[in-house]
Amino acid sequence: MSEDTVHSVELPPGVQRVTAALTERGHPHAPVMLSDAARTAQQAADALGVALGQIAKSIIFRRKSDDVAVLVITSGDLRVDEKKVQAIVCAEGGKIGRADADFVKTKTGFSIGGVSPLAHASPPVTLIDDQLFRFAEIWAAAGHPHGVFRLTPGDLKQLTGAPVHDVTAAPPQTP
Repeated sequence: MSEDTVHSVELPPGVQRVTAALTERGHPHAPVMLSDAARTAQQAADALGVALGQIAKSIIFRRKSDDVAVLVITSGDLRVDEKKVQAIVCAEGGKIGRADADFVKTKTGFSIGGVSPLAHASPPVTLIDDQLFRFAEIWAAAGHPHGVFRLTPGDLKQLTGAPVHDVTAAPPQTP
């Protein structure tokens, strides 16, 4: 069977969880399966024909004090400033660190490259990048490297209940 016929097979479990969560919350756009993997924001933007910034990429950090997952949903064309995130989610002197693939899978139930903003195995501390609000429409991972769903930045805030913060690094200055 070719990848183009993926619509005729059962959705992967992660995408089923995301679909159920979206349906439960009344979201109008179901996940779609891309014929090629979209493990990176650039791959997703290319596959969807949208700007890189319209990809709501999910970055997972590990809060060291209690081993809780910290999900930062950021614009695909920007880099997360870990110090800003740390200042928001940690008590005085607390630290966050990078999360490895096993931590991400255990805490979220998703593999890296398919981490959805919702339907996690354990609820993460979630932050939304204010730069996503530059766009009327964004796309997020739907629980699998081939799965994505369409939404607005306002939908993202409503679906996750997460606060919006400045969490990105300043772009490099060009001379």
